[in-house]
Amino acid sequence: MADKPAIVLVHGFWGGAAHWGKVITELHRRGFNSLHAVENPLTSLVDDAARTRKMVQQIDGPVVLVGHSYGGAVITEAGDLPNVAGLVYIAAFAPDAGESPGRISEETPPAGMENLAANSDGYLWIKQDKFHESFAQDLPADEALVMAVTQKAPLASTFGDTITTPAWRAKPSWYQVSTADRMIHPDNERRMAQRMNPRRIIELDASHASLASRPGPVTDLIQEAAGV
Repeated sequence: MADKPAIVLVHGFWGGAAHWGKVITELHRRGFNSLHAVENPLTSLVDDAARTRKMVQQIDGPVVLVGHSYGGAVITEAGDLPNVAGLVYIAAFAPDAGESPGRISEETPPAGMENLAANSDGYLWIKQDKFHESFAQDLPADEALVMAVTQKAPLASTFGDTITTPAWRAKPSWYQVSTADRMIHPDNERRMAQRMNPRRIIELDASHASLASRPGPVTDLIQEAAGV
């Protein structure tokens, strides 16, 4: 239907746009026809925010920006565009001005942090044999294996990139907490959610990969943000 806003989905570290696959099909089933998924380079917050802005700027009419994981930092930085009507955070970073994902993680380290490994090129990976238990413990082993093998690693330096002006201070927001998250500590998610004073906070008994393991409730939240 034409009266539904466009949805722009922004992935995080160790994933790509395809991580949104189940949410995309569910949104389409519910009548959302203007669906877009950014493929970020994960080379810096500046680069990723610029890529997201370029996609949003190609869309006529209102946009709901949805970020998973580090994608939350991206929509926080890029969500100030005038046609962005709302921000939805899915087990995501929502830094304030001057904060970085790395600083937030250091304050309350998640269980999966010990399973990260840097390579000689400066990229930070989740060890393949630890991906299932760290990122997606509530998904079938075969599905987690595909995610592990196809993971898109960020430059480690991206963890230290800081937010300039957080869009959630000016835009309506919604937040989904994953209570069994091992990549962002659930208490960090709760703290970030509460301070932004969102329209709604929901908690799901889910891993970091809630967009894949709980696509129904995640889509419900996006639909609420879309106002339909």
